[in-house]
Amino acid sequence: MASEGSTYGDIHRYEPPRESTAAAVGIVLLTIIQVGLVGLFTYGMIAGWASGIGTSLTLRLIEANMFMGGVLTAIFIDLAFIMLLYRKEFLPDVMIVKKRRRKWEDLYIRQEDVDGTTVADGDKLAETFKRAVYPYYKK
Repeated sequence: MASEGSTYGDIHRYEPPRESTAAAVGIVLLTIIQVGLVGLFTYGMIAGWASGIGTSLTLRLIEANMFMGGVLTAIFIDLAFIMLLYRKEFLPDVMIVKKRRRKWEDLYIRQEDVDGTTVADGDKLAETFKRAVYPYYKK
C-alpha cells in the first residue's frame, strides 16, 4: 500500500508484517532459554562463583570468571535473536516522506542566504559572518 501524497509525514510505503507462527514459537523458546540463562547467572552471582568464595586455587577463580562471562554473553546473544525475530516478523515496514536538506543549512544562515552572498556587501557579509561564527546569534 503506497500513497501518492508528498507532504511531510505521509506514508510512502507500508508493508504489513508476516506474523508467522514459526517465528512466534521461536520467540517463545528463545524466551524460555533466556529465563534459564538469567536464572543461572543470578544463582552464580549469589553463590559467589566469580568472587572466589570456597576456591583455593587461582586457576579455578579464572575459570569461574570465564564461565560467568560466557553465560552473560549467551544472555545478550539470545536477547539479540529474540529482538531480531520480533523486528523481522512482527513489525511493519513503513517509509515516511521527509524533507531532505543539508545538515548545516538551518544552523548557520537564513533561508534566503543559502546560495551565499557577494563580497561587495559589507554590512550583509559581516552579518552573515557573525551568524556563521555565533550560530545562536539573536535575530
